Amino acid sequence: MTLRTQSRLIAAIALTCAAFAPATSQAGDFMVRVRALQLDPANQNTADAVITTDSVSVNTKTIWEIDASYFVTPNVALELIATTPQKQTVSLGGVKIGTLRHLPPTLTAQYHFAPSNPTVRPYVGFGVNYTHFSAVNLNAQPVLGSDTPLDVDRHSWGTSIQLGADFPVTDKLSINVDFKKIDIRTRVYAGTTQLGMVKIDPVLFGIGIGYRF
Repeated sequence: MTLRTQSRLIAAIALTCAAFAPATSQAGDFMVRVRALQLDPANQNTADAVITTDSVSVNTKTIWEIDASYFVTPNVALELIATTPQKQTVSLGGVKIGTLRHLPPTLTAQYHFAPSNPTVRPYVGFGVNYTHFSAVNLNAQPVLGSDTPLDVDRHSWGTSIQLGADFPVTDKLSINVDFKKIDIRTRVYAGTTQLGMVKIDPVLFGIGIGYRF
């Protein structure tokens, strides 16, 4: 084999490898991810009136999430996560008292440590969460013996922290593992009487896929 033939063969192999190697995230890129999440609430509350400390709880459940990220630079991205309103069961002292729905969109600023790594691309994020509560159907009669319906503040603002990693499969497709802790809190009322502050503050662990374009 001549030197020229060897050079052409090496060049062809290099081009082939480059074509199948995961591409580096660039400024201006978008990434869309779909995840399955395990939602695990902290279930803490302050004591007030007739509700005792940490007696209010929201059920653990698996939900879906979709997010869109925009890379401002190869290392810095803005991520917006959203889902549909999620129905949760609420209990007081271990007894079910009704349900409500919440919609928790979250905007996060991320730093990606190794945007060109072909194996793993870890990141951290810090953001702000807005949660809207709706379809509140709560009544403490089974526990408190009163038919007075309960209500909650419909709006919650809080912070979020995030830790995750993308595992490139192709130049566009990746597997994602993500961990988030979000502050979600609301006050509970019986009529005009405030019964306490509920700290849902869920931990979210997610696994999904991402597509970059």
